[in-house]
Amino acid sequence: MQFSEIIGQEHLKNHLTKSADGGRIPHAQLFVGPEGSGTLATAIAYAQYILCKNSDGENEDGNESCNLKFENLTHPDLHFIYPSVTALGITSKPKSIDFIKEWREFVSENVYGSLFDWLNYLEAGNKQGEIRVDDAQEIVKLLSLKSYEGGYKIVIIWMAEKLNIAASNKLLKLLEEPTDKTLFLLIAEQEEDLIQTILSRCQVLHFNGLSENNIAERLITDFNIEEREARKIAHQSQGNFNKALKFINENGEDAAFEEWFVEWVRAAFRAKGNASAISDLIKWSETIAGIGRETQKKFLNYCIEMFRQALLINYQTTSLVYMEPKVAKFKLENFAPFVNGSNIDAIFAELSDAIYHIERNGNAKIVLTDLSIKLTRLIHKK
Repeated sequence: MQFSEIIGQEHLKNHLTKSADGGRIPHAQLFVGPEGSGTLATAIAYAQYILCKNSDGENEDGNESCNLKFENLTHPDLHFIYPSVTALGITSKPKSIDFIKEWREFVSENVYGSLFDWLNYLEAGNKQGEIRVDDAQEIVKLLSLKSYEGGYKIVIIWMAEKLNIAASNKLLKLLEEPTDKTLFLLIAEQEEDLIQTILSRCQVLHFNGLSENNIAERLITDFNIEEREARKIAHQSQGNFNKALKFINENGEDAAFEEWFVEWVRAAFRAKGNASAISDLIKWSETIAGIGRETQKKFLNYCIEMFRQALLINYQTTSLVYMEPKVAKFKLENFAPFVNGSNIDAIFAELSDAIYHIERNGNAKIVLTDLSIKLTRLIHKK
């Protein structure tokens, strides 16, 4: 992965190449950005730039062997840490190295993929990904050895907010007393979920979502998509290239999420003074409770965005609306009057609470049933 292959983020790429060329490489850096913004791709390109000594832009003179190792993510001085679960025959104490083959395949297929995509790739089911102390211990072992090629040893920690407390404390000691020519590249979407002591020891670079022009241009050049369609997809993707890829492959989870959302709000609307509709909400809660927790959290975040889009229509800011539901006889314009200033704060609060409780292994059926009953009151509030 070279910088020339990364979509957008020109100012960050320039900063990283210039600092590397000048020998100013902080030993711990944190790349923070939303899903699909290219944080992992940039980290890999930065590691390749340093380890393959691709100075003066990205020449390959004499570096072909090194660059080839990066194509396969097999460079011996590049190490990855990422969330893992008990899956694919690993029944206890899973760690990153157990899934290195799957990880290389996953990143090669889509370096813009999300944690949700990764856990699906591992067939994680109802399990939530975590970076455990065994991973941190593995880093300690790796860094106790000399680099294979005499240069830097680079550790990329993807989704660093998934470090548990024990792993965070172990990593903190490494950041406080780094070995010579060691570089830590932490990648996170939620900066606030990292412990403060780790944050304070990292140089933080913030990534913005990709521009619509950047996404559209890449869709046109790489996927031969007609310009008008590419710009429509880019607008709907909201700066997330991973989402754009799902639109063009037509295998995104949004279609299922849309069906669940419409079924839910329709049942909640009917439930006022209609006892039979309550049973529909309970059945809906049982259905959603039967899917994995990561999918539940992603769906509830999707619900938050649907309510937000409806509110934007209600307040006539349609230029910011990008969702186009395809469920029969459901239009955001018709739904919008039921989302307003008197209920939106409470709806957002209830959805956020549900995500919080599900993330902490609350009984999903109880959490979702409670949320649904509350929505029956909130959706009629004027």
